[in-house]
Amino acid sequence: MRFIIYFLVLFGAYSVGRIGHILGGHLKAPHHWIYGMLALVVGIVLHSKWFGIYLILFGIGHIISDLKDMIELKFYGVDDVEVKKFWGID
Repeated sequence: MRFIIYFLVLFGAYSVGRIGHILGGHLKAPHHWIYGMLALVVGIVLHSKWFGIYLILFGIGHIISDLKDMIELKFYGVDDVEVKKFWGID
């Protein structure tokens, strides 16, 4: 049961990241992998609390949804993607 909840948190974070990319990718703003890193770091610091693992999973899901921008070290700006799709890593 715990695995299902962890998977749902991870997939939920990925979904939030992808929907944010689709709906807000035209805005000049920080890329959402940065928020994933912040959640990951806070989750690691608070791993002994009940919500620490959820923050770690949320951070990982957010990072995966914007992995390409993270690898290219894009911190701020507009996403320059022509075709925006839900299933993918951008």
